[in-house]
Amino acid sequence: MSAMAAPQATGSVPGGPPGPPAPPPWVPRTELGRRVSSGEITSMSEALRTGLPLREAGIVDRLLPGLHDEVLDVNMVQRMTDSGRRFKFAVTVVVGNGDGFVGLGRAKGREVGPTIRRAIDRAKLYMLEVYRGCGSWECGCGRSHTVPFAIQGRCGSVVVTVRPAPRGVGLAVGDVAKPILRFAGITDAWGFTQGHTKTTVNYAQAAFDALRQLSALKVPPEDSTRLKIVRGPVGVSILPPKEDLPPGARGGRGRGGRGRGPPRRGGPPGRRPPPGGGGGGGGPPRRPP
Repeated sequence: MSAMAAPQATGSVPGGPPGPPAPPPWVPRTELGRRVSSGEITSMSEALRTGLPLREAGIVDRLLPGLHDEVLDVNMVQRMTDSGRRFKFAVTVVVGNGDGFVGLGRAKGREVGPTIRRAIDRAKLYMLEVYRGCGSWECGCGRSHTVPFAIQGRCGSVVVTVRPAPRGVGLAVGDVAKPILRFAGITDAWGFTQGHTKTTVNYAQAAFDALRQLSALKVPPEDSTRLKIVRGPVGVSILPPKEDLPPGARGGRGRGGRGRGPPRRGGPPGRRPPPGGGGGGGGPPRRPP
């Protein structure tokens, strides 16, 4: 009696429609990827400090499992050709673990779903290890909850300045920069912006550039001790644990990563139920005899 073949793993939900096939196993192609695959490098901090270029998203998946992602902007762009108009979608995505690592990516494509996945993979290639500390003179709690000192980032006409804040203030920044700081593990900060901040892409890249300027600084040991500065993970993430669900089981996300929610009651918007409690006709309700 021949043995039955094992079913192929897919991302479908039991009892639901078939989802996309499972991705193939990761095969390293770079020197850094081979070191990670062999177990020579076991953390993302070690991988970034080697100086080798990060060119494989599988490295981040191996060293930082369970990354969170959020879509910051979905914009439809078009160009005119001889055969007509060609439409594409430009997607900006932020990824992070809520414990010192954050990345920002942008991709274009004809379909929204594959473009989002491509932007997530590209964001993983621009991962940063962020400084955190207690740099506010009003606080002095000794915990690494905010930026250690004021930082500034620029992209186009947008200039973003992030300053330390005491505990309890929260992220007093714009809606675009808030998920970038939160995914980096920062819970309190003051934010100031200049320029045309309605351009979501420039706003997001300016906030990410501020964190890049912060991670590129060299801090003396005495200042690190005084401001309680830590670089990278501390073992505690400020984000909730990510649900291990296949892509087909998650709800749709619109601009800014917000879900659509349950459908409205009473039929489509703009139409009212018929008078008299809902029967069939569209005429006036009958009066009782």
